[in-house]
Parts: sequence; C-alpha cells; structure tokens
Amino acid sequence: MMRPAALAKLSLCLAAIVPLAGPAAAVADYPTDVVVDYVLGCMRSNGQTRETLRRCSCSIDVIASIVPYERYESAETFRRMALTTGEAASLFRETAPARAAGSDLRRAQAEAEIRCF
Repeated sequence: MMRPAALAKLSLCLAAIVPLAGPAAAVADYPTDVVVDYVLGCMRSNGQTRETLRRCSCSIDVIASIVPYERYESAETFRRMALTTGEAASLFRETAPARAAGSDLRRAQAEAEIRCF
C-alpha cells in the first residue's frame, strides 16, 4: 500500500512529465495502422534507411501535434477521393470543406518538413 506522501510525490512527478510528452502524446490519438501507413508511404518516397525511418516517424508526430485525427482522416479521405475520375470527384476537389481540410493538412506537412527533414 502506498503512503499518502509517496502518492502525492508521484502525482506531482506525473503532472510535471505529462506536458513534456508533446507530439508523441498527440500521435497516441492516431490509430497505429494509420501511423504505420504514413511512415511506410513516407519511406517509400524518401528512401528505405534507418535515418528516413526516424525522419518519417518525426513527421507523423509533428502532423499529429497540429492536426487532430478527425481532421487528418477527413483530409485524407478528400485527397483519396479527389484522385478518382468522373464528375462526382469534383465534389472532393472543389468544395470549401475539401479545400479547408487539404489546406490544414498541407500546412501541418510543411511544418513537419521543416522540423524533421
């Protein structure tokens, strides 16, 4: 059984550490398969090295710290649907929500590029 004084010290230590978690804590909101998919795609584009793995992991951490998962998911959906052909695909390219979601993600990716690459 933990004494009240020890419990209070532990609580203070945890309270001091949690704000320092930063981007890694934000990435915890992203499902693991989404993080892995992003890192693998990034490595496919930038090279299959240990250094690239580190940089791509940093990149998704930065993106997760800027864009909540729901916005990321929305932007990715708009992006993928915009790649389809036909008249209906214009809904995913030319509407205000599609542009706003894409803009948020591009800004986060630009910040990740600066910080990680």
